[in-house]
Amino acid sequence: MWRRASVFLSILEPPRHNASRFPFHTLFKENYGICPKHVPPIITFVLGGPGSGKGTQCAKIVENFGFKHLSAGDLLRREMVSDSEYGSMILDTIKQGRIVPSEVTIKLILREMESSDNHKFLIDGFPRSEENRIAFEKIIGAEPHMVLFFDCPEEEMVKRVLSRNQGRIDDNLDTMKNRLKVFEALNLPVINYYARKGKLYKINAVGTVDEIFEQVRPVFEACQVYIFSYFYHVI
Repeated sequence: MWRRASVFLSILEPPRHNASRFPFHTLFKENYGICPKHVPPIITFVLGGPGSGKGTQCAKIVENFGFKHLSAGDLLRREMVSDSEYGSMILDTIKQGRIVPSEVTIKLILREMESSDNHKFLIDGFPRSEENRIAFEKIIGAEPHMVLFFDCPEEEMVKRVLSRNQGRIDDNLDTMKNRLKVFEALNLPVINYYARKGKLYKINAVGTVDEIFEQVRPVFEACQVYIFSYFYHVI
């Protein structure tokens, strides 16, 4: 485990970020008597096609490692049924299987981050394109510390989505086919970008929930080592 952790530490450089806007820094100051202005939130992107099991695995990561789970899709669906200025636009966009404008999704994610007293975030289902990625890093001012990619065959994703019966407006065969085309065209360049940077962890998303999580667990065990080490040096 320590060898894996040392490799992990070597690729994780803390991103430049005005971290003082997040509530956990107030808690950190109360506990340790300092304000760590240069301590960034720990950000993990969770990527994979529709039905690849991202949400299920995020729930287990939250349970075992204490991260705050932010699902871009859930945030958009929640905003869609509100009376906000973006509701109708989001509804039309999701119905067509297209990607919501970056600024809208990032605004919703940032709002959740700023209101949380956690400092470890799973951002699930975002970025979905290179334009998303560039906009996130520009607006948030940070890169992710790592990126999980749940690799799942197309036929398995279609079967899972059509059988989950969660009442989502985009859980139908025609929209699903379009979402998979969009994912392949736009998301794979993001995956390849983070692979080149050494931040990508590819997970085989076929198997039982527990079997898949046994691939995820060592990644986050190493992440815990990084977090403890980094905060120790800040203190």
